[in-house]
Amino acid sequence: MKKILVPVDFSKPSEYAARIATKIAKKIGAVIYLIHLIEIPSGVVDMGASSKFSIPESMLYLRKTKEKIVAFKEKNFPKDLKIEYFIKINTPFEGIRKCAHKIDADLIVMGSKGHSEFEEIMIGSNTEKVVRTSTVPVIIIKKDDKNFKLKNLVFASNFKKDDKAVFNKFIGFANQFKSKIHLLKINTPSNFESSREATKKIKRFIKRYELPKYSINIYNDTSVEKGILNFSKDNNSDLIALCTHGRSGLSHLFSPSVSKKLSKFAAIPILTIKG
Repeated sequence: MKKILVPVDFSKPSEYAARIATKIAKKIGAVIYLIHLIEIPSGVVDMGASSKFSIPESMLYLRKTKEKIVAFKEKNFPKDLKIEYFIKINTPFEGIRKCAHKIDADLIVMGSKGHSEFEEIMIGSNTEKVVRTSTVPVIIIKKDDKNFKLKNLVFASNFKKDDKAVFNKFIGFANQFKSKIHLLKINTPSNFESSREATKKIKRFIKRYELPKYSINIYNDTSVEKGILNFSKDNNSDLIALCTHGRSGLSHLFSPSVSKKLSKFAAIPILTIKG
């Protein structure tokens, strides 16, 4: 992992994402690429006779934006860390996707404005689109975490064959930080599996991998969402890893409506990897 892309909109969540990206980059010697997307009204780009904007006004707008991103860089990153930045005229979703492809990013770290509900983290338009379609792993940050570490990582899954490609990427990520991995299968009343059978399934799933530090966990709760939340809180987890599958986003794992009680879930960074 050598290249980390951090979308910047100058909000507090952007700052939180910058701090997490800094800690990751320092640990593995990665370069951070900042990208700010400008959705300029058509009149700014189209300098025809009917335009409401002049070329000087447009140049001033872009110059001010550059000054802001330079100030953001100086405020949120140490001088000894290599930082590159881009300012692109595009929609946030398209701009992030194209930039990640252009620089061959290994990881995207982005803040989520969200509201209090966990649903807003995952289904907010731009964040949800990036999570659902990105072939690059994405870490979603909502709150500041000055004590962020990557010692205890949760990999929540049903441990089906379809998730093995995701697990390969996750293991590559975890190994760089020498993290302990908590393999988590949630049992719910509507989808129950005995602990013995679930444990056997997980052991088959990880058979070909060498995992020096890991635990197998079968956790019972009233919903998958609550199970992941409660397990993660009980074990002081630093990050939760989930797999996404194409168009369905996280619908295979999360129910359409999520209780407001899961708002505390947002305090834990979430790593999503597309299968």
